[in-house]
Amino acid sequence: MRWKYWKVVLRYGHVGKRNEVSVARYLLTEAHYTPVLVMDQAAHMPGVKHNGVASVKEISRDTFLEGKRREQENFFLQKMKAFHKELPA
Repeated sequence: MRWKYWKVVLRYGHVGKRNEVSVARYLLTEAHYTPVLVMDQAAHMPGVKHNGVASVKEISRDTFLEGKRREQENFFLQKMKAFHKELPA
């Protein structure tokens, strides 16, 4: 099976009154996914604000792996994963 790698910048809410935080997420999809399908998938992730997808970009495998490493170090995502057990790793 073939894969595509994506960098998606999402705006998360619930960080204070009328505040948000933007976080880059790195997603792995099947090769037939388009940016529109990725945007729709990302928009339904826990904590993402309404109209919370800021950007979607196809990336290389190496960039994806580096991004996943950075996700594991992101304090905001660590807290989100502890709160939402269904959040993808």
